[in-house]
Amino acid sequence: METSAHWGTYRVEASGGEVVSAHPRDADAAPAIGNVVSGNRHRSRVARPSVRRGWLENGPGPGPRDGDFVEVGWDTALDLLANELDRVRSRFGNQAIFGGSYGWGSAGRFHHAQSQLHRFLNSVGGYTRSVNDYSRGASMVLLPHLVGAQAALELRYRPTSWADLAEHTDLLVSFGGVRRSNTWVAPGGQARHIGSGHLRAVGRTTEVVSLSAQRDDAFEDLGAEWIGVMPATDTAVMLALIHVLVTDSLADDAFLARYTVGADEVRRYVLGELDGVAKTPEWASAISLVPAATIRALAHRMAVGRTLINVVYALQRGENGEQPIFAALTLAAFLGQIGLPGGGFAHGFGSMGDYGVGIAGPRLPTFPQGTNPVADYVPCARISDMLLHPGEEFPYDGGRLRFPSVKLAYWAGGNPFHHHQDLRRLRDALSRLDTLVVHETHWTPTARHADIVLPVASTLEREDVAAGAGDSRLRAMPRVVEPFGEAREEFWIYGRLAARLGADFDEGLGSREWLERIYEEWRASAGSPPAPPFAEFWRDGGVDLPQLPYSDPVFTDFRASPGTSPLATPSGRIELSSPVAGQARWREPTQWWGLPLATEFDLHLLCNQPSHRLHSQLDMGDASQSTKIAGREPLRLNPADAQARGLSTGDIARVRSARGTLLAGVLVTDALLPGVAQMHTGAWFDPSAPEVADCVNGNVNVLTRDVPTSPLTQATSGAHVLVAVTRFDGPVPPVRAYDPPSTR
Repeated sequence: METSAHWGTYRVEASGGEVVSAHPRDADAAPAIGNVVSGNRHRSRVARPSVRRGWLENGPGPGPRDGDFVEVGWDTALDLLANELDRVRSRFGNQAIFGGSYGWGSAGRFHHAQSQLHRFLNSVGGYTRSVNDYSRGASMVLLPHLVGAQAALELRYRPTSWADLAEHTDLLVSFGGVRRSNTWVAPGGQARHIGSGHLRAVGRTTEVVSLSAQRDDAFEDLGAEWIGVMPATDTAVMLALIHVLVTDSLADDAFLARYTVGADEVRRYVLGELDGVAKTPEWASAISLVPAATIRALAHRMAVGRTLINVVYALQRGENGEQPIFAALTLAAFLGQIGLPGGGFAHGFGSMGDYGVGIAGPRLPTFPQGTNPVADYVPCARISDMLLHPGEEFPYDGGRLRFPSVKLAYWAGGNPFHHHQDLRRLRDALSRLDTLVVHETHWTPTARHADIVLPVASTLEREDVAAGAGDSRLRAMPRVVEPFGEAREEFWIYGRLAARLGADFDEGLGSREWLERIYEEWRASAGSPPAPPFAEFWRDGGVDLPQLPYSDPVFTDFRASPGTSPLATPSGRIELSSPVAGQARWREPTQWWGLPLATEFDLHLLCNQPSHRLHSQLDMGDASQSTKIAGREPLRLNPADAQARGLSTGDIARVRSARGTLLAGVLVTDALLPGVAQMHTGAWFDPSAPEVADCVNGNVNVLTRDVPTSPLTQATSGAHVLVAVTRFDGPVPPVRAYDPPSTR
């Protein structure tokens, strides 16, 4: 039978109650499928409801989240949790319950972890929520100020398509590369992996330039030209490109006059009239180490043909992360091709599998969440700040918010030890809670820090339906095996919790009845494609969805008639100078190679998404483990940097930042610029040998800083950090991240 995940659709077989095989359906499928068999019944599965002994014996309250667990029956666990939820909401109000619960969880439309949790919490009075995401949190706040809320949304879901690129684009200039591995992943998954095919088509027709610190940031079939840029310096290169367009009379002044506001301020800035520093290629070269002649030549190449400027999500996950996005949009405006087929500005090619598919798909089935009566919210990347500084004001999006006083956090379908930075600080923040509740399939680092852990069924242990944006098929996801141990569907858990709290979560329906209900409501709703009754849909394994390409990507109507189709900005035009966001500028970060700090921490570590797992999901699986070096997360080094430190592939290195230390396996490669190191995010946090390192399994978040991109966006800045790397020759501690905690 077939099932789906965010990383694809695959065939799965079971025998004797065990998953025995998982096979991709297409040649370009994600290698993460290789984690399924080994991960589903791994020793790290949570078998029974478990309560931290200290919490069980002493009651809720702040304190270190360590020690062993006590396994209890379901009735005991649900009674304890219901009583604690009632205590918190009665004494402190529902705003003292944090239910942001960031994470990807299951690809299913019904068993979507956050939707289920939010419906439950809404049914019992509401919760403090989180907004935005870790992937593009800075952009989500910034872009509405520059192009309006609707155009910002269309930049994500209705951009220039891959097909437009292949047909119309002469030159694709991508800051941050165009990684194939990121196109394997899409929220909700895809019936077939299509990203590699799109990339190959563009490679046959379009000249591609990848500006990145990593040569292999661009899929090899693109045949991209690599221009090496030191991390955190892309904005300087973009400003220098604008400087060339201005000084060499290549800027499209007519476009700037009709479609933008603020171009004159940009000109004055890049010419040095505002701060006395002209943003010349020579200036940018001293910052980025890109030769000035290369910058100047690239500006001329961009001006002579149809050019698309793309910026990947990772560039805005750093200090002042708004600036490369702002500068790229400004650069595209000075070229004057925004709104033309295959030209202008994009923010996401090479970042997500559903980006640029070019399909205006129908609305998909959803599980209704109800209404949250609590107004409090925080940006998702400010969780530690919220717990450490309750009641304090902080700036956000041109205004001011106040951190609520949270007593209980409820997490389902996510792992903040993957997404969040500075794990020492995060652990301190979690210790301020009275209670941390986690639903999990496995004993993840987050589960191990919880007070109450409820075992939940995996994707293969329940029924659901799946589809992603622009997908070709709405797919049935049948149950493959029975739930592990005493695991239950989250729907079952919330229904019984709600009943204990005097609320109605399930409306008297079971999970299969709800699955049929949301499907039939979708089938009957206006705009849905023809679809059979649920029984027929389930028997056939799904229903095909119409593949209707859109011909009017973002900015098309605005380009044709800015007067009748204005943007939702104060001026109705693209705001290159914004009263809230300012204008694109070079703001020196505190983490880059040009600082005195870099004499001690002399390598710039890039922390990007892994290729053989989604975030931290199934890190113990065979595919993820196949990428490890010396049994832990790899650290890639340039040959010159490795030689200077006496390191070779297969060695173990100790990596140190100003915040923490980790052990990693060394992989030497010439795909990195000298002075740059790289590790993937998502290794499970393992603090089992603190005398050696804060994490002996290579979780980069012990190194990264928990500081916001800026007061405007308050997004994550964890994509890179300055580090020192030395050879580790001491006794190597075992990795215990995948061992379950002691339970009695």
